[in-house]
Amino acid sequence: MTGKRSLAFFVGLFLLISAPSCGPRAATVGSSPAQPAQISIQVNNTLGQSVNVYVNVNGSETFLRQVAANSNVTIPVPNYSPGTTATIKAVTFDGARTYSRTNVTLSGTYAFQVP
Repeated sequence: MTGKRSLAFFVGLFLLISAPSCGPRAATVGSSPAQPAQISIQVNNTLGQSVNVYVNVNGSETFLRQVAANSNVTIPVPNYSPGTTATIKAVTFDGARTYSRTNVTLSGTYAFQVP
């Protein structure tokens, strides 16, 4: 091939190869993964001192948070699925008193009155 014919051949070949990339593309559309159900405990502390709130599942106790005196707080309970059976416990800041509820089925928001 001559120089011009060779150049024309390569330009044509380039256009032939690159043309499909200019056309419409298929798009995959989906939704985000389903979010797990939110479990929480609504603690109504009517004591004159703060309490530390814990959840205990199968002997494994997890500290959730401290709730101030005379306050009402909703505490999220992460890492547990709805239907889990647990014990919920509140211990006064000075450690003198403990309030608990056993065999609580975690689902939605559980109301926990202290005392």
